Amino acid sequence: MKKIPFKNITNLSVEKEIEIRFSEVDSMGIAWHGSYVKYFEDGRETFGKKYGISYLDVYSKNYMTPLVKLDIDYKKFIKYGDSAIIKTTLVDSDAAKIIFIYEVKRKSDNEIIAEGYSIQVFMNRNMELELLAPKFFVDWKIKYLNL
Repeated sequence: MKKIPFKNITNLSVEKEIEIRFSEVDSMGIAWHGSYVKYFEDGRETFGKKYGISYLDVYSKNYMTPLVKLDIDYKKFIKYGDSAIIKTTLVDSDAAKIIFIYEVKRKSDNEIIAEGYSIQVFMNRNMELELLAPKFFVDWKIKYLNL
């Protein structure tokens, strides 16, 4: 895996298998670079559903978590019809942020296709940035990270 600029990588992760669809490829039949943003989103949604911290869970607590940083390193290519595995892992942070790292592998040969990370921040319903992690998120971290 690439050198990630984070130290507190947790054991909380999910894997999601996807098939590369025609709408995701360019004229050469290779997954378009912008499709990886969607793949990372698929990983975040799968993580949220598994661990009870989905977008709807956060929104029900009167918060939103917009992306403020997305970093992708493209290593190899993947083609229309190929299957890939997206691994999404949480990085623990004391800041009011949700940080994930990603690894996209081609299923047929386990080759790493892309790696990256994303950072989301907490905003309240008034669209104001939260400087401290909301209580529900601190409680969630205590439950899942055994803090």
